[in-house]
Amino acid sequence: MNINGLEATALSVRSLSMDAIQKAKSGHPGLPLGAAELAAVLYGEIMKHNPADSSWVDRDRFVLSAGHGSMLLYSILHIAGYKVSMDDIKTFRQVGSKCPGHPEKGITDGVENTSGPLGQGVALAVGMAIAESMLAARFNTASRKIVDHYTYSLVGEGCLEEGVSSEACSLAGTLKLNKLIVFYDENKISIDGNTDITFAEDIQKRYESYGWFVLRGSMYNMKEIADLVNIAKNQDKPTLIILKSIIGKGAPKQGTADVHGAPLGEEGCVEAKKALGLPEDKQFYVVPEAYSYFEEYRKECAKAQADWQAEFDAWSKENPDLRKKWDAFWAGEATGDATAPTYNVGDSLATRDASGKSLNYIADRYQWLVGGSADLQGPNKTKVKNDDGTYSAENRMGRTIEYGIREFAMSQVMSGINLHGGLRAFGATFLVFSDYLRPSLRVAALSKLPNIYVFTHDSIYVGEDGPTHQPIETLAALRCIPNVQVIRPGDAEESQLAWEMAAASKDHPVCMAFSRQGLAVYPKADKDWKKTALKGAYVVQDGGAKPEITVLATGSEVGMALEAAKISGKNVRVVSVIDKTLFEKQDESFRSSIIGSSPRIVVAEAGCRYGWEGYAKKEDLFTLDNFGESGPAAKVAEFFHFTAADFAKVLSR
Repeated sequence: MNINGLEATALSVRSLSMDAIQKAKSGHPGLPLGAAELAAVLYGEIMKHNPADSSWVDRDRFVLSAGHGSMLLYSILHIAGYKVSMDDIKTFRQVGSKCPGHPEKGITDGVENTSGPLGQGVALAVGMAIAESMLAARFNTASRKIVDHYTYSLVGEGCLEEGVSSEACSLAGTLKLNKLIVFYDENKISIDGNTDITFAEDIQKRYESYGWFVLRGSMYNMKEIADLVNIAKNQDKPTLIILKSIIGKGAPKQGTADVHGAPLGEEGCVEAKKALGLPEDKQFYVVPEAYSYFEEYRKECAKAQADWQAEFDAWSKENPDLRKKWDAFWAGEATGDATAPTYNVGDSLATRDASGKSLNYIADRYQWLVGGSADLQGPNKTKVKNDDGTYSAENRMGRTIEYGIREFAMSQVMSGINLHGGLRAFGATFLVFSDYLRPSLRVAALSKLPNIYVFTHDSIYVGEDGPTHQPIETLAALRCIPNVQVIRPGDAEESQLAWEMAAASKDHPVCMAFSRQGLAVYPKADKDWKKTALKGAYVVQDGGAKPEITVLATGSEVGMALEAAKISGKNVRVVSVIDKTLFEKQDESFRSSIIGSSPRIVVAEAGCRYGWEGYAKKEDLFTLDNFGESGPAAKVAEFFHFTAADFAKVLSR
């Protein structure tokens, strides 16, 4: 270990971080100043990576869960030789910069993920570690290892206080993810002061109770950190390495909350540089030994990737069928033949049941699909039949992930799997419980990740479980998130299309809402309805030459609208708006062709009216704007006057 080169690197990380934050007049200097040694030894000694190729598939992954300390990451990426220039560093936190306030996937070379709010990063790292183990089980052979890397993450007190980290780390311990190594920057400081005022538990005992191996050391002994990592690599469980540190090390107010989230000030920077031995009159200074160290180290990085490539080429030659599957996994292409389920008009089944059939079709066709439910596999109908069993410490080949009652962690683990690459993850729960995972869904949308969410029990027809389980505002809330696709199919055929749309997504999460109650398959007036529906809506019933009313309906209310139209005796055009947001993105001519020229438009959805107001008059919004009621589904519908007969009265007005 070249201690001099690594010390020069740590010093340079501190130099760049304090100056970038000061120039931006915004940022968090505490973590970069306090944890610079970890960044230096990770990128300069411990991790398998190559700055010349940040997409090398067998690289180690690093997740900065404490994303507010982003200058730590940008500084080390610059020094290590990633495509992060000094000009990028100097424009930290400015519009259009490659160095935004928190790390963002796709903006900065070498940044693995959008960190998001505290705690989400380490949960995402759990997903990456799961993906590594799944791919290793599928593609490594007795003689060749082409998937063999670690996932590292840096957390602070804030990450460990957020509940999602507990959910995810508990799962990681149960699964014995031994190639997951998490560093805890133990500085005992948060925005409001010493963390003892709110955070006094024994972290070591807590993580040991999760099933983790726990080690302790100093943030400022790089050889010790490397030795601790080597110990961690010999464990059969994930490891938490607690590193005692001083927040804002070197700054005049080091060790206090004052250095957590505000620039040091010009005088503070001068004093810090004086204390650290940096030139006081120079800004954005990098110790020359830091650059020269990585100039040499990059040769080792390149050799590591070249050695892997030679191993991969030999493996490919020895295993041509596996190589074909490998390419399909990473490209998201079909790996097998399967027959999609088909239905006849009049067939009646819950769309959650139809979803289960479609899921198995997709899983047979695309073996890279993995996932599971938040302890609701039966009600969600998410059992994959040909799944090689349940994923566990003993069975890394399993495609079904038992998440337990951890919706938030489930969603973020899905993001980690999808970010890792080579696999595609889905997760499932009741629609109303999407509120538990909404923060992660938002970050997934921001990160352009194609997470697939299966949400069942989509309305008051949940029935006996009552208003706590009956979503009212949920569809509207999901539709509000940019880059999230929300699909609510009305019958089994539309459910199949929903799954095909979800599988085709490359750059956005897809949420599918399925019914608990049986829904009949209805005839479609549009003979090319599948193609039309890919734009968000299509005509189910045309209503004759001069329809009097156009009904825009979603999900179970499409069938209700068809029945109500018969009862009313009016000429009613019925449109299934399978994806409201997608429909609204289409040009006016298409939308007009679907809605038609009826003098009156009525909306039907078993949810709140929010978002539908622009389509119809208030009295023509057949929606629900209050919480549900406990009782058998049919009785609840009668209680709210939300039946086909009641809807027919609206149409007849």
